[in-house]
Parts: sequence; C-alpha cells; structure tokens
Amino acid sequence: MGIMLGLVLIILIFAVVSTLLLTGKADENYGSSTKRNTTNLTLIYVVIIFIGLASLGVYIWRF
Repeated sequence: MGIMLGLVLIILIFAVVSTLLLTGKADENYGSSTKRNTTNLTLIYVVIIFIGLASLGVYIWRF
C-alpha cells in the first residue's frame, strides 16, 4: 500500500509542476493551430485514461 501511495504522490507532484511550468508560456499561434491542439489533447486523454485503467486494474488485482 505504501508503494502505491508513493507512486500516486510522485505522479501528483509531477503533474502540478508540469502544469505550472506550462502555464507560464504563452502560445501566440494558439488560435491558428486548433487541429494540432485538438489532436494533442486527444492523445493526452487517451494516454491518461489508459494509465488510469491500468492502475485501477493493478489496484483491484493486488487488493
């Protein structure tokens, strides 16, 4: 259980730091590159959902 909690905390800290670093940068071409942005967001969501489901599976399998 301690390993799982540590892993969650590491991911949480990484997510917070990454978010704060990215919000400091403005993208001047954001409006003109909506297709690329939509594709990137979709990829991010697919990866996060896959990781979340895999983590849930490991949690259910171990406990």
